[in-house]
Amino acid sequence: MKITLLNPLEVKEEIILDNKNKLEEMGHEFDYYDSLAKDDDEIIERLKDSDIAIITNKPLSANVIDNCQNLEMIDVAFTGVDHVDLDAVKKNGITLLNASGYSDDSVAELVIGLIIAVMRKFNENKENIFEDTNNSLMGETLKGKKIGIIGTGNIGIKLIELLKVFGCDILAYSRTEKEDVKAMGVSYVDLDTLLKESDVVSLHIPNNNETKGFLGKDELDKMKDNAILINCARGPVVDNDYLAKLLNEDKLRAGIDVFDMEQPLPKDYSLRNAKNVILTNHVAFYTKEAMENRAKIVFDNIYKYLDGNVINEIKL
Repeated sequence: MKITLLNPLEVKEEIILDNKNKLEEMGHEFDYYDSLAKDDDEIIERLKDSDIAIITNKPLSANVIDNCQNLEMIDVAFTGVDHVDLDAVKKNGITLLNASGYSDDSVAELVIGLIIAVMRKFNENKENIFEDTNNSLMGETLKGKKIGIIGTGNIGIKLIELLKVFGCDILAYSRTEKEDVKAMGVSYVDLDTLLKESDVVSLHIPNNNETKGFLGKDELDKMKDNAILINCARGPVVDNDYLAKLLNEDKLRAGIDVFDMEQPLPKDYSLRNAKNVILTNHVAFYTKEAMENRAKIVFDNIYKYLDGNVINEIKL
């Protein structure tokens, strides 16, 4: 089979070369690129003869998928797959795998960082540290706060483990209630209760047809005054324009890592100009350790697939 790594995995080249050598010793062809393709035409050129494509978090369109007739498997070096045209994948009978779990620690740690950054007023500190002699920047402690976790998958569970160390009270909402989460002392509640009672709400759900706009006007209005919303999941699951309105009215605070569009954000983007928010550049997943984890997972996906044992499959 011909296997192509379409985008850089951002790990040491020796990791790529070790796997290249292993795959070639098994009788397969392996190509890799250390730069991003500039458009669909270049992606098609890279993948046109490939049976297996390894991609990252960059869009893969129906145009590309339909014009790469040999593709039988796409190995996504990411947890979410909403950047891939899933209708085209299904239509062409392509197996789709992901790298679920590679950045659980990284995402959970950034959530903690954003909560603390908002509570301790990092933005305001940066603005006045050299100008204001009157230090009015009293913050809050994380200990004792009630944290609402929406989505108790791997990342949600990892976050709960960390928050427990800080002495937080945890509420959870999820389509599926897990006994191991309950055993951690977490109470599952309905969404309205979580929104109304939580000092901090952290989102850990995918972006799909069911979750788009999951937190809209009605839901955001139910949050406590001065509560904090953390979104390190997917931008479109929140009505960000209405969130910006509440931020500017001093009703909510927020830490946001993901947006409705790819960066750079336009100058008139609502959250870019909002008060009471700390923004990060979609970096929750992006640590050295996470990049190494995902490389291991995506290559393991391939070795298992070549052995006829499909793992980490996204069912469409």
